[in-house]
Amino acid sequence: MIEFFAALSPVTQALIATLFTWGMTAIGAALVFTTKTVNQKLMDGMLGFAGGVMIAASFWSLLSPAIEMAESSSLPSWFPAAVGFLLGGFFLWGADKIIPHVHPTSPMKDAEGIKPENKRRSTLLVLAITLHNIPEGLAIGVAFGAVAAGFPSATLPAAIALAIGIGIQNFPEGTAVSMPLRRDGMSRRKSFLYGQFSGMVEPISAVVGVLAVTFMTPLLPFALSFAAGAMIFVVVEEVIPGSQENGNKDLASICLMLGFTVMMILDVAFG
Repeated sequence: MIEFFAALSPVTQALIATLFTWGMTAIGAALVFTTKTVNQKLMDGMLGFAGGVMIAASFWSLLSPAIEMAESSSLPSWFPAAVGFLLGGFFLWGADKIIPHVHPTSPMKDAEGIKPENKRRSTLLVLAITLHNIPEGLAIGVAFGAVAAGFPSATLPAAIALAIGIGIQNFPEGTAVSMPLRRDGMSRRKSFLYGQFSGMVEPISAVVGVLAVTFMTPLLPFALSFAAGAMIFVVVEEVIPGSQENGNKDLASICLMLGFTVMMILDVAFG
């Protein structure tokens, strides 16, 4: 696999990687063809696991390499990581205030953004997951862009491991969109299409990430940290609360630790 990826351009690498993560979203959404509901404990456990993967990826695959890259610059090594991390979080916070959306575990009355009451619940659900998939695609694109830029701390196996980890955590995201739509009376086919559609933004944002760091290499530590901050915002604002609001806090917390461990192993073993 490594040899195959190494022969491709960074844009193609990122596209293939995010097609995989999009596919995992589609597999999760496809559960609507087998059942109308998913056991709540299982769903909370999967969300907790996804949160753990995202937290680990934010540090091991994004922040840590950003700090290492910044050590060779004239700036303090912590500066790009700190600035980029905060900018990523504030970017998602601002997008949350503007783009109308509703989280899968929330009722319509808790919809956020500008005039969400003018949109259908199905549209708001897809917009929520799509919005929060942007940093994931961006992270993958930036990771492959860093490899192409030749930074010693960025390796192709680590970028692939990041894509695998994000793909794993995309599975419950697809389910989290399609299942509520199915329970609301939407057909299985439409529920699946809406659920998998949310992953479409990842290839787009990945290409943006690759091109940005390819043509603006000095900004790479900031870009890595930006993606990390955006991902952490998603975890704290949506994933962890969503996994614990149904009384399964211990299960969700244990699964979060398992997800963190799996992503850490992937990154360290392949990085």
